[in-house]
Amino acid sequence: MYLDATLINKILTDLAALLKAAKEALLQINRIELEAYTGTDTAVYNRLKIDEHKFEGMLQSLYTLAGLENPLGKLLYSHLKENGLQIENRTAPFGTVLIIYESRPDVTIEAAAIAFKSGNKIELKGGKESHQTNKFLVQLWQKALEQNGAAANWVVYLDLDRNATQEYLQSAAGKIDLVVPRGGEQLIRMVKQYAACAVLVSGRGNNYIYIDANADNTIIGPIIKNAKLSNISACNALDKVLIHQEWLEHNSGYWQNLVADLEASGTTILEYKTGEPEEVLYEEFLANKMVWMEVPSMENAITIIHQYSGKHSASILSTDIVQSEKFLLEVDCAAVYVNASTRFTDGGQFGLGAELAISTDKIHHRGPLGLQHLVTNKWIIRGNGQIRN
Repeated sequence: MYLDATLINKILTDLAALLKAAKEALLQINRIELEAYTGTDTAVYNRLKIDEHKFEGMLQSLYTLAGLENPLGKLLYSHLKENGLQIENRTAPFGTVLIIYESRPDVTIEAAAIAFKSGNKIELKGGKESHQTNKFLVQLWQKALEQNGAAANWVVYLDLDRNATQEYLQSAAGKIDLVVPRGGEQLIRMVKQYAACAVLVSGRGNNYIYIDANADNTIIGPIIKNAKLSNISACNALDKVLIHQEWLEHNSGYWQNLVADLEASGTTILEYKTGEPEEVLYEEFLANKMVWMEVPSMENAITIIHQYSGKHSASILSTDIVQSEKFLLEVDCAAVYVNASTRFTDGGQFGLGAELAISTDKIHHRGPLGLQHLVTNKWIIRGNGQIRN
């Protein structure tokens, strides 16, 4: 069955109304799961929790998506051959998209809504810690679909354990067109190992900020504090700071005061020195922890970012335009900044309305995956009897 753009938008706005009406019931279910969570991972807990801000974000994403232009059928290429064949390339839905995620009930609304708006059927597999919250949200999805005359199975929840999920992924060929894992490296490895269809990797962060020799001290502290402290469980949070030795030589007192401020907030700050075990440079912390390292040049900083980062986000703090442009050009990350916090790497912040994920792959798309990115394409050829000689 094909859902036209008007019907898709109506389903999204109806879902928003149902979600708003069910707010207290949803928050109560989520509170029960929060109380049942026995882990010690702060990032998991923060992602599991639905607070007022997260709830309003879910609502807003539905309203925003309903108001955005239909991404399907867009003309990408057109060519009229001498023999009269009209050849076009247009955007088209993937078909069925499976989203596997950990501890993020907002994904059940926001990411699913993007894939749905792009004309895809949606299968959702959340983590056990948010099982009841996710099932409740999918019931709202299905109610919105059915009251608009659409089949409930446009959005379904897979109630599977880990082994059953692996078996399902192995049999996915022909049933699922795209799998999007939203979670840590262990989840991503599992999906890539077992999936018998295309996988779009929403990769780890491990983001770096480089303080150049002539950085503006008035912005360094606010940017680093924001990137590190505003949401430690976000994949765009800061993990490592690379500092040009010339800047550090002239501003050691400034840096010591900034470190003291961060430590006062509960953040563990470690200095990495050449020759120490490298594992920490690869690590995405998702915690109140940050590592800094002195470097002799921007070129050295770029080499370190390429070797150790998750190629998610990186930023240079510098007043040198030439250096900044060189950093933008040469750093191989999904999002590269000059004089700004890495915390902006987000579909909503980039004006996409919402995001399905933040991809660190280079195929099919890189960075925040918005509505216009969750489509594939197909060739459409119109003729009147042409044959190839």
